[in-house]
Amino acid sequence: MVSALFVVSQEGYWAEECVAPLTLLSDAGVDVDVATPSGAEPVVDPRSTDPDEVGAETAERVGEVLETDERLQNPMPIATAEADAYDAVVFPGGHGTAWDVNQDHHARDLLRETVEGDDGKAMILCHAVGILAFTRDSDGGFLVEGRDVTGFPNEWEDGIVDEHDNMPDGRKLPYYVEDEVKAAGANWDAELDSDESVTVDGDLITGRGPASSRAAGQSLLEQLGAQPA
Repeated sequence: MVSALFVVSQEGYWAEECVAPLTLLSDAGVDVDVATPSGAEPVVDPRSTDPDEVGAETAERVGEVLETDERLQNPMPIATAEADAYDAVVFPGGHGTAWDVNQDHHARDLLRETVEGDDGKAMILCHAVGILAFTRDSDGGFLVEGRDVTGFPNEWEDGIVDEHDNMPDGRKLPYYVEDEVKAAGANWDAELDSDESVTVDGDLITGRGPASSRAAGQSLLEQLGAQPA
């Protein structure tokens, strides 16, 4: 059976970016596990379940999954996960990833081993794309150097943080994903004129944000040779 591991933030993941691909893969028969940095239950960004922010339909849809999906309620610690046990590793986004997943060396090891392996696929969404700015390959270079990627753009960040880079909840955003990933040598294009932005570069799939999460999941299914429900 095809399998995938979702690496989810405990500091605030965006619900749609986790729920959309998780549901898509599960419905296609992919065996899904969930991991978080410590093994504690992942924490959703409340803005991503607020009907005023995401619309009533999306809020209801993601809310039902978050309340009932036992995989999200009982994750494993990232440190116990092995890349070669899965066909794909998925990193949902959300600002929270800037504080935990992207900085977790076990998560970065998992990503490197997946991408450098013979058959593994990695899908990274939104702010989680920032992990590429901190992940080195086996030779010590940046894993993302020379690769085509998309992700959460600076232009969108400017509409969320204040002039001191403080988030609405008071936390200071430590870095901008676009700046750091480009500095690591990526070919960055967030396709700001398009409704969706998904980039496939070999075994690495990146998606710009919530509206691209389902399309990214569909690209991953194609890469895995699985059939959508």
